[in-house]
Amino acid sequence: MSRARKLGIWAGVLGPLGVVLAVGAVVALWTGFHGSTVSTTSMSPTYKRGQQLIYERLNGTEVRRGDVVLYSAPDRYGFGAPLMQRVIGVGGDHVVCCTGQGGNERLTVNGKPLDEPYVANGIADGVGRRYDVQVPRGRLFVLGDHRTNSMDSRFFAADHDGTVPVSAVRGRVTDDYAVPALLGVGALVGLLLALTGFGLGIAAVAVRKRVVVPPPPPWAVQV
Repeated sequence: MSRARKLGIWAGVLGPLGVVLAVGAVVALWTGFHGSTVSTTSMSPTYKRGQQLIYERLNGTEVRRGDVVLYSAPDRYGFGAPLMQRVIGVGGDHVVCCTGQGGNERLTVNGKPLDEPYVANGIADGVGRRYDVQVPRGRLFVLGDHRTNSMDSRFFAADHDGTVPVSAVRGRVTDDYAVPALLGVGALVGLLLALTGFGLGIAAVAVRKRVVVPPPPPWAVQV
């Protein structure tokens, strides 16, 4: 097998493979994950104002208790930018505030005290807005982690007991960067493979076009 043919075969394999890998990784990264910046202190100390984070884009029906989500509620807040809060109750849950007092104050979900090590200063409520909510199906009860500085479900009781529809969810905040990182590496490797294939293709064409000059005939040799 000639060198030009070998180069052509490698170019035909690596080039398309690299393009498929790069495009697939970029599409998966763009459609599956997105970046955002924390704009308020309502989720401190878990997430501080100005902090960069990544959220996984998903359907709101996949959200579970304890997830930190980004959602939009322009009719409620007057702007379309996403808000970040923690899911306390999902459809069918019974959320009550509160049992105990002071440092022993706890929310209950379905009759069980909720352990919340993430709340600021250990305060489960802090604003004296007692509530007893049966979360409707297809909706979420959400609170900020900084309970004394968060405009969340507690303040919109007249609107479905403060709950938000799962359709409003844009994504779930993730602290696991493994998948986005792997997709980024995949995109880079794909790009390198595509460029390598392109280079091998050029080399194959160059080899085929190379003109081999035959040696001069004996009678043309001058002594």
